[in-house]
Amino acid sequence: MLIAGNWKMYKGPAETAEFCVELKRQLDELEAVDVAVCPPFASLAVAVQILAGTEIAVAAQNVHWEPEGAFTGEVSASMLLELGVYGAIVGHSERRQYFGETDEMTAKRARAALDAGLSVIACVGETDAEREAGETEDVLRRQVSVLEADVNLVVAYEPVWAIGTGKTATPEIAQEAHALIKSLLDVPVLYGGSVKPENAAEILAQPAVDGALVGGASLDVESFGAICLAASRS
Repeated sequence: MLIAGNWKMYKGPAETAEFCVELKRQLDELEAVDVAVCPPFASLAVAVQILAGTEIAVAAQNVHWEPEGAFTGEVSASMLLELGVYGAIVGHSERRQYFGETDEMTAKRARAALDAGLSVIACVGETDAEREAGETEDVLRRQVSVLEADVNLVVAYEPVWAIGTGKTATPEIAQEAHALIKSLLDVPVLYGGSVKPENAAEILAQPAVDGALVGGASLDVESFGAICLAASRS
């Protein structure tokens, strides 16, 4: 079971330091759950420093497919490794929506990161319009088809209509989507989409759900800690 917190563009180094100190305290005796936090690039170093020696991993929110070059604003896998970062998210719906990232770009980022030795959380999921049109299965098949199974790859199913909207896929919807993804690719699958302490236990109890990629609730250390504890009981 993996619980990863995607902080998006929140928490600079000072706030990250405060959060990580408290998270260490809260999860000191947590067992049977892998935990990762994914701060912005500017806060990765302080998170790595404070969480060193713990079981809490630090991952980036993106990674480029080239080892170096004229790619302003991008960060390579080797740079992340030098910082002590454990892994990276690729293909998040916000990257696809706001920055035009494609399935092929997601696959290239994932492959480069895995080849460099990073773990990867690759995000897939349908929009509200695609779900209403009955295209969920087609979308998931297309997005998953470009990925290659790897011991360090995890897929996160994030129904775009449930991200930051307060809507959450029912446990049955999550189970169905996760089962489909696992039939296409033999990797663990996380659920992402308005996961909160109130709904975490029910979602995580589904047999095809292997953890959660937590957005807004991961910004509050009490909420994130509660979700991690719920995972340890599921």
